[in-house]
Amino acid sequence: MTDVATTLNEALFAQLQLEKLTLLHTIDAESGAPTSSAISWIYAKSPETVRFALDQRSRLIENMKKNPAVSLTIFAANTVNIVQGKASVVTDALDEVPFKLTCFDVSIEAVRDGMFYGARISTEPEYEKTYDKRAAEKLDQQVFAAMKKA
Repeated sequence: MTDVATTLNEALFAQLQLEKLTLLHTIDAESGAPTSSAISWIYAKSPETVRFALDQRSRLIENMKKNPAVSLTIFAANTVNIVQGKASVVTDALDEVPFKLTCFDVSIEAVRDGMFYGARISTEPEYEKTYDKRAAEKLDQQVFAAMKKA
């Protein structure tokens, strides 16, 4: 049985101070089926709370308003980290961001190592923004600054 923590450890907390590809898992508001989406505007506000932002048009918002139970899959510290908790809206619109983003906090209930026995992540998943690199960097800075103020 895997050890279960109720807060982020130091290594995972440090990794979540940087932009990090994360999978957000919710329960679909209409079908009741599990769903997964990739997000990157996420950071650890504290060892007990993870904060992220989503475009207001995202279906995930309605999912979490109907059922706040979520899980996050985070590839960091040579493993697959599973963070479970309850999502709540911090604000429906982040200030100083050029489009409407809803900001959520996840109150962490459990943190588990989700990697199968006898293995480790040797290379974390990477991604690149496919639109104007300068515009992407500017937007990311605006979003993270606004999330930290919210």
